[in-house]
Amino acid sequence: MKKIAIMGSTGSIGTQTLEVVRNNPELKVTALACGNNINRMEEQIREFMPSLAVMWTKEAAEELKVRVADLSVKILYGMDGLLAMATQEEAEILVTAIVGMIGIRPTIAAIEAGKTIALANKETLVCAGHLIMPLAKKKGVSILPVDSEHSAIFQSLQGQPKAKISKILLTASGGPFRHYTKDMLENITPEDALKHPNWNMGRKITIDSSTLVNKGLEVMEAKWLFDVDFSQIQVVVHPQSVIHSMVEYVDGGIMAQLGTPDMKLPIQYALFYPDRKFLPGKRLDFYELAQITFEKPDMETFRGLKLAYEVGERGGSLPTVFNAANEKAVALFLDKKIRYPEITEIIEECVARHKRIENPSVEEILNAECEVYQYITEKYKEI
Repeated sequence: MKKIAIMGSTGSIGTQTLEVVRNNPELKVTALACGNNINRMEEQIREFMPSLAVMWTKEAAEELKVRVADLSVKILYGMDGLLAMATQEEAEILVTAIVGMIGIRPTIAAIEAGKTIALANKETLVCAGHLIMPLAKKKGVSILPVDSEHSAIFQSLQGQPKAKISKILLTASGGPFRHYTKDMLENITPEDALKHPNWNMGRKITIDSSTLVNKGLEVMEAKWLFDVDFSQIQVVVHPQSVIHSMVEYVDGGIMAQLGTPDMKLPIQYALFYPDRKFLPGKRLDFYELAQITFEKPDMETFRGLKLAYEVGERGGSLPTVFNAANEKAVALFLDKKIRYPEITEIIEECVARHKRIENPSVEEILNAECEVYQYITEKYKEI
């Protein structure tokens, strides 16, 4: 019996993780955490019977406590609740499916407690990779990627020495606008951007995929996960999304992981690594697959990806600024307060005005995030 705790249980990755649990009775959920979705959390508690549940606000926790008073589940809230969950004695694996830099401190706490990390929170490594990876190595903790592309790279590395990596080929669908010009992007609406051609994801990550900012975050994450230089990470647009990513070795050989666009595969692989379990669902049929194609990403039209490489190379606190500015800009766009191209413009502005910190602490990372949030909020408060 493997015992898992899930941060972000009501989101896209969290709910799909619970689908994997439903199909595998040898998995036991010990703790769940979400924002303020009380109805969904109550449903999950009653189905999976965790011993601990965490809400973000005290008000949500108090209401949930009343609703599940007939069950023996402890209800906590806020960062203290997430830290208690991360260090819960009975849990072996922490699935970090929560969105945002809120996931950094609980992930560090879980590593300190010796938990295996099933990582689905990009911000953890984008903003704090310089803290997370050395700590995991020191504690002998495995960080298993749940993100589709990073899982593909991880799977392609099995049985091969990392020192023999020549290049990581990080695939991207290209999103719904991959052949658009800059002028064509001017009139994009949130409804347009939320129509991803291949993947079913949450709203924010779907927008990030359309701007290629998400791929930029994945580039930064890959640098830390696989201990490679940015010059060794090449983004390849692959519209069919059947090759999830590849690794080129020093002899020119390339290993790739293929499959249908289904997040349950990387989730399940992380939960059972190094074992593989049966996963129900559609299989990739090469007789039906007419073609697989590849393109070079347009980093001039989609400047977010180009900027991500620049920010990643410079490092320090800049990746935090990049990520925080994007979060705020996407929220403004979804609220129809800014134009689509302004997402990247806001990121560029915030990166340009930031005074870089070389090796930021967790407190400095969170302060940098707060400063970006305050600047953008103040600038756009009249809209």
